[in-house]
Amino acid sequence: MVTPAAFRKIVKEIQQLRAEPPEGIRVVPSEENMLDVTGIIAGPEGTPYANGYYHIHFSFPPTFPASPPSARMVTKIFHPNVSRSGEICVNTLKKDWKPTYGLGHVLVTIKCLLIVPNAESALDEEAGKLLLEDWDEFCARARMWCSIHATPKVPPVEFQTPASTSTAAVGPAKSTSAVPENTNTSESPSLPKSKLETTTAPVVQQTQTPLQPSAVGNAASIIPENVALSVKPPSTGKTPSASGTENGAAGVMKTTAKRVATGGVEKKKKALKRL
Repeated sequence: MVTPAAFRKIVKEIQQLRAEPPEGIRVVPSEENMLDVTGIIAGPEGTPYANGYYHIHFSFPPTFPASPPSARMVTKIFHPNVSRSGEICVNTLKKDWKPTYGLGHVLVTIKCLLIVPNAESALDEEAGKLLLEDWDEFCARARMWCSIHATPKVPPVEFQTPASTSTAAVGPAKSTSAVPENTNTSESPSLPKSKLETTTAPVVQQTQTPLQPSAVGNAASIIPENVALSVKPPSTGKTPSASGTENGAAGVMKTTAKRVATGGVEKKKKALKRL
């Protein structure tokens, strides 16, 4: 059992790693025991371990953090620095350990070991030999082990980002304001289509009395342009040509009658003088 100070250190680091995990690394503490911790490493891209997920179990000695924790690879892996029993050969867990190190540092070091295996300190002799003599065969064997032992049908839940918390899936925030989407309040609201269609221009009714020229001008300035105004003089029942002919005929008749009357008077005067 670790000291209370060491326990607080472990709990604090676990909280930090869960809040801001390194790329491709997660930590999962046991619900019953915070000292029972499992780290998960996603196989780095471009390596034979890509698409795999490797679980590392940690245990802490009573002298932690003065002494390093022990780490064991739970997931089977074909790697020169990992034994078939899961022992991991990394200097950080041995002579290079420092009390300031933590779980995050150890997991990052193991991830680097997946990228660049070290054949000089091999715990798996077969993997170390293939690494030195036949790189293609080593990669083929490592990929086969990865597909069999480390590639689940569904990635671990710790690597699945829920859609509700993913910034890429969140749509634009909806406004809670009561103002409609068209926020331009300077424009007057448009009338419904039905009202626009039923609206007709005002009708100007013609009275019996003809409009005078001045009145016509005033009315034209008031009536909208789209309203046609037609002003007609009162009908007399006669065309202008007929009226002119009748007036001319009446004048001729009056002149002729006047001349006849004058001629008759003069004849009477001459007859009286003769007598």
